[in-house]
Amino acid sequence: MDSQSRVRDELTVGQVAERSGVAVSALHFYERQGLIRSRRTGGNQRRFDRSVLRRVAVIRAAQRAGIPLSHIAAVFAELPDDGVPDQDDWRRMSAVWRTELDDRIRQLEALRDRLGGCIGCGCLSLAECGFVNPEDASGLQAPGARMLEPGL
Repeated sequence: MDSQSRVRDELTVGQVAERSGVAVSALHFYERQGLIRSRRTGGNQRRFDRSVLRRVAVIRAAQRAGIPLSHIAAVFAELPDDGVPDQDDWRRMSAVWRTELDDRIRQLEALRDRLGGCIGCGCLSLAECGFVNPEDASGLQAPGARMLEPGL
């Protein structure tokens, strides 16, 4: 591909923002985090390959599912530098994230069930609750909301 064709296929940060529905500041942040890449023109303006739109779409979908950017970056690190996630990549990424989401759902369900039990007794005090935390035994173990942490 000649340089003129490449330039025509590139997008400004404003165009990427408009096409993706993501704020320019978010695109700059994604770039600083290594999630997307741009090249700089002679005038120091960012130019993005059109393929960045797919990466941004994957980032947004993962974020809506509650996946932290650091986990998205870890999965993107397995792609070629100029690679765009394809259907097989998306299957692999979503399988990893599905496990995370299943764990998060289990934690939230346990939290919901524990909150219902505590509020149901009427005392509203985990420090003094004779049923859930007799003699504030939890407070002696460690600081924080220990009763609400997963696995306790």
